[in-house]
Amino acid sequence: MTATTALPAFSAVVHWLTDRVAAYLNTEPAAIATDATIGDYGMDSVFALSLCVDVEYEFGIVVEPTLAWDYPTIDAMAAYLTEELRIPS
Repeated sequence: MTATTALPAFSAVVHWLTDRVAAYLNTEPAAIATDATIGDYGMDSVFALSLCVDVEYEFGIVVEPTLAWDYPTIDAMAAYLTEELRIPS
């Protein structure tokens, strides 16, 4: 992210993550609870790594491949990512 790029708000990150998880599960975003553990939806290591790649591509930051296990809900992951995006590189 460049200095002129607006940083996404927490709610925007939650929305983006919810859309991604729903797409992986082939379901509607409304069916995804942001406070539920992503593993409850059947997340496996391939799903988790794909989500990390999507995060890196979308937000231009490098994340650990354990992101989905370290922050197991969409809300927790969004909070972490929102904070990371505010830290200058």
